[in-house]
Parts: sequence; C-alpha cells; structure tokens
Amino acid sequence: MTRGFVNAAKATNNAISIKQKYTVQSVGVWERIRRLLAVDPERSTGIPLNAQFRNPTPGSLPPLAYDDPVTIPAGDIADNPYWKRDARRSYPQLSTVRQADAVGLLTVGSKAAPKDDVLKIGEAGEQQLVAVKEQGEEGGLAALFAQDKKSIQGVLGANGLPPSPCNINTAAKASQSKYELGTENGYPDKYSCRVFV
Repeated sequence: MTRGFVNAAKATNNAISIKQKYTVQSVGVWERIRRLLAVDPERSTGIPLNAQFRNPTPGSLPPLAYDDPVTIPAGDIADNPYWKRDARRSYPQLSTVRQADAVGLLTVGSKAAPKDDVLKIGEAGEQQLVAVKEQGEEGGLAALFAQDKKSIQGVLGANGLPPSPCNINTAAKASQSKYELGTENGYPDKYSCRVFV
C-alpha cells in the first residue's frame, strides 16, 4: 500500500514543468488564478506553439518552387473522368434490342448467321439493310408478322414456343431435348433450408 503512494509521489516529481512544454499558456494574473484553481497546476493547455509545430509555415513556400506529385495517367485531367476510373462501379452495362433490330434479325439474319437466300450482295444489300431498318422502325414486329408469318419459324422451337435458355442436356434431336436445371445452376434435390407450404 505504501509502495503505491511512493510510486505516485515519484511520478509527480518526474512531471515536466510548464516552461519546458511547447504549449501556449496564460500569463500574468491569469496564470496565478489558473494555478490557484487548477487540480494539477503543472498540466498544460495542450495548445501547441505555432512557431514550433508549423515550421515551415503554410504560406512560406513559393508556389512555383514546389511541384505537386502527379501519377500518370491517373492524375491526368484530360479525357480522364471519374466514371472511367471508378473500379467499384465498372459492372457490365445492359444492352437492349429494339423492335427495329429484331425485325432486321428476323428478316436478313445476323452477321454470324446471315440468311443468304434473302440478303443481297453489294450495294443492293446495303440498300436492303436500310429499307429493313426503316420498315422495322415504322411498323415493328406486328407489321413483319402480318406480312410474312414464316420469318419467325426458324427462331421458334418444334412446338412453336420461343427458345429456352441455354440447354445443358445434349440430345440427338431438338424435339427430344428437355430443359432441366442441374444442381450447378439451380437448387439441389435436398435444399438445406426448410420450406413451409
């Protein structure tokens, strides 16, 4: 017990005086009043001296003598907006297919699988593509189906239904193919969560 008091007394003797601290203190009568009313008179205010801790001062350096560190190309302002550098939101953008695009795909096919019997070669083909695009923008899919009902038969399945998502099951004929979700793409047979009906 007495050893604790001795250690506390030694700790107070090791306290640094206010004159040795680099802090702003009151002077004159206010210092005497502060010492009289303070719990620990040797405790400083904690406000650092500006001349001591702000050297060189903020405005002392000439602005032309200092070069800001710039990282190229991230720090280059020209043609470098934030949305291009934002890696957190760089998810794939959604794409849309309008009715005019669908009419063009059903009429003349795509670049990967063109309909050779319909699509013309050369400048006539370019004019045909422009005409198909204008037709799709004016009438849409309804006008195409009213004009030519066989254009969609190549896209639909055997039963006249639209195609299912990518089929994992391989079958000899398209009619034998059955679309099923496996355990990798869907829920397993024994689902871990309880289901209430």
